[in-house]
Amino acid sequence: MREIDSSKVRIAYLAIAVGIVLGIASLVRLGSIVIALGTGVIAIAHWKTGKVERYLALGIAVALLALAISLPRGL
Repeated sequence: MREIDSSKVRIAYLAIAVGIVLGIASLVRLGSIVIALGTGVIAIAHWKTGKVERYLALGIAVALLALAISLPRGL
């Protein structure tokens, strides 16, 4: 598996910020997907930390992705 370096982690943080802006701009589904993917990358990048922190972050990212996919289209 490839190592996730600091530039990829910065891109993940940028993706999370973009996801928040998209959510504010009423693109909640797309914003949630971008936030979930960014959070997943950061959780994988910090894989050598404790078990709870690692799996909790991945679980939240997967749950957010599932929630974003299941959101109804439109208002």
